[in-house]
Amino acid sequence: MPDFEKKILDYVNRTGYTPVREKALLKKVGGSKSSSPEFEQAMASLRSRKEILISDSGLIRPVKKEGWIAGTIKKTNSGAGYLIPHHKPDDIAHDQRHAGDLYISERDLGDAQTGDEVYATAINRQRSGGQICGRVVEIIERASTTFVGTYFETQGEGYVHVDGKIFNSPIHVGDPGAKGVRSEDKVVIDILHFPSKNYLGQGVIAKVLGPHGKAGVDLLSIIYEFGIPLDFPEEVLAEAREQASLFDETKLGNRRDLTRETIVTIDPADARDFDDAISLTRDEKGHWLLGVHIADVAHFVKEGSLLDREAKHRGTSVYLPGRVIPMLPEIISNGLASLQEGQVRFTKSAFIEFTPEGIPVHTEFANTAIKVQQRFAYEQVLPIVQERDEEGKHVSAEVRELLKNMYQLAMMLRGRRFSAGALELHLAEVKLTFDDKHRVTGAVEREHDESHQIIEEFMLAANISIAEAFHDRGLRFLRRVHPSPEMPRQLAFAEFANALGFTLNKVQSRKDLQKLVNEVHGTPVEQAINYALLRSLKQAEYTDEELGHYALAVDHYCHFTSPIRRYPDLTVHRMIDEILERPDKGKGQSPQGLRQLGHELSLRERRAESAERELTKVKLLTWMIDNNIRTLETMITGVETFGMFCRGTDVPVEGLLHISRLGKHDYFHQEVPKFSIVGERTGQEYRVGDLLTVEVEKIDLDRRELDFRLPRPKQYGKTKKKGSGAPEKRAPAGAAKSKKKESVRKAKSKKTRKKKRK
Repeated sequence: MPDFEKKILDYVNRTGYTPVREKALLKKVGGSKSSSPEFEQAMASLRSRKEILISDSGLIRPVKKEGWIAGTIKKTNSGAGYLIPHHKPDDIAHDQRHAGDLYISERDLGDAQTGDEVYATAINRQRSGGQICGRVVEIIERASTTFVGTYFETQGEGYVHVDGKIFNSPIHVGDPGAKGVRSEDKVVIDILHFPSKNYLGQGVIAKVLGPHGKAGVDLLSIIYEFGIPLDFPEEVLAEAREQASLFDETKLGNRRDLTRETIVTIDPADARDFDDAISLTRDEKGHWLLGVHIADVAHFVKEGSLLDREAKHRGTSVYLPGRVIPMLPEIISNGLASLQEGQVRFTKSAFIEFTPEGIPVHTEFANTAIKVQQRFAYEQVLPIVQERDEEGKHVSAEVRELLKNMYQLAMMLRGRRFSAGALELHLAEVKLTFDDKHRVTGAVEREHDESHQIIEEFMLAANISIAEAFHDRGLRFLRRVHPSPEMPRQLAFAEFANALGFTLNKVQSRKDLQKLVNEVHGTPVEQAINYALLRSLKQAEYTDEELGHYALAVDHYCHFTSPIRRYPDLTVHRMIDEILERPDKGKGQSPQGLRQLGHELSLRERRAESAERELTKVKLLTWMIDNNIRTLETMITGVETFGMFCRGTDVPVEGLLHISRLGKHDYFHQEVPKFSIVGERTGQEYRVGDLLTVEVEKIDLDRRELDFRLPRPKQYGKTKKKGSGAPEKRAPAGAAKSKKKESVRKAKSKKTRKKKRK
């Protein structure tokens, strides 16, 4: 067996080495496809011993000099930051608040920004609480070099205030008027030199999105900020059209013909792509045979094709308020692969046999062809099942019976899941509402009733059965894992629950956690408890490692049911084809690159979630400004030394009530054990979970900040100041320019002082 460990170390440590990914490195060290398992083993061994580093984008780097620590930067509003190590170094003290993290002052950050991967060293300095301090010594990889912001001019120069809280000072973009840009336009810029404590950043305008506040510009701003691919390349669209021309529903080949079976879909009323359908029968023994039929995207998207490469690059469809950016062109996602009522469609089907008590005893999968007999929206299902709706009279007896059986089996499976220790949080899911001009009119909480649970249980059953079938065959595949939480976080959550008056007997018991979640359901502290529990858990991700799924309480799980919108599901579908074609020879996916693929797809998923969250916040804040929202009923969701975070109970936005806004005649401080803020003179206490009426003091759309204050006492006989209690809209042009000029002047002054010192 080749000595891959020595070859890898020799190659990555040589002078002039340019970082490469695993596939390229395998060739560089003389490996081949046949030797890839040994290469993978060597890579895993070197990585576990911290002798190599693999960045988020998959580039392999040597571990630098002794004492250098690789990690990710997270900056604070003060300009300082923390290094979150990729591996916890043995020589770094684990303090209670930032276990293993290095505090890095603004002067020691250099030009490192939030999300950047860097090397840092610990320095001979500690904070007052004993936390170790560090200094950035080298940038490994930038989180991004492209940003979105608002353009302005001063003193004959162009500048951009970047959206969010990434940079505290504007970015200089050179001569004014580039690409026809005007003041207050939203623009995309590429950073040439990142800003630091003493120097302004420099960049160049890449694209002008349009005037600040113009309809659709907020959407484009988020799309470009997060680097989400928007339009499909023409060659990819051409390939999709070619697949459409080749599709012949009459040529089933080896597919099992299910077009005469009773099969239905249940989806949101406004859904356009339908990727799952259900059939259900019972045999003479009373056993259930559940058929979960999933759009056969792999039939149209061949591995290695242009369509495949584009889908992998996107990773997932992105669901933004009012806009879906699909993973696949619509001719496939909403056409060929969508399981539309009355149309013959190609599917991959999982057939799962359950005992009368709901215990799975056998799983089979096949390539099939189906014709959906009837499509239902979620809202239509329960009235039919419960025979309390006129609409049920227009549904055939056969379909009514199917829906009733689906409900019966799903509730049985759900009960068994929770008895086995599954965990489900009650988190409010918000949906924005729009008028005919696509302006936000408000927000509503999405319903999640038993009709949703029917489909949820069947999708979970299919994903679990497929993963277990792959595992039983000894196959390597892309798993969906949810690692167990760390004990310190669980203990902290137990303390939090106790401070709110709830006892958690066993912090590691999922059943006790679920009991607590159910106990607080419908109470004022429900969301506070659920969000705190969510923060105590690790994030789910894609990998080939057998880490199990904590929340579902299963050892093996994968994603199979949504290949139209998720690339991991497509990889699982291709494995099913491999098994069907070569039942005894398939070994699953090659370990080479599988873990990296999972990492990249996990990042794509988180990017999509972050983009949706940020655009939702922007649109809600815009709606508040447009409708002059002055007061909100809120719940306190968190307390810090500097104030309290409050979330609207009707309008789902979160803002900060700074501690200085709690009253001029008392001194308030944080009571950490009680998760509260207390006034020393009055004893006034504000606790997490308390309901509080607040006034909107300030809304900053560009920074996406919402500041609250307590309502002012009514003053009789005095004239209220104009605009008092209302959110700030746009400052007068002169005031905005003055503020921007001052920030530029200060930054230039720092630069001049630095030159003089030199």
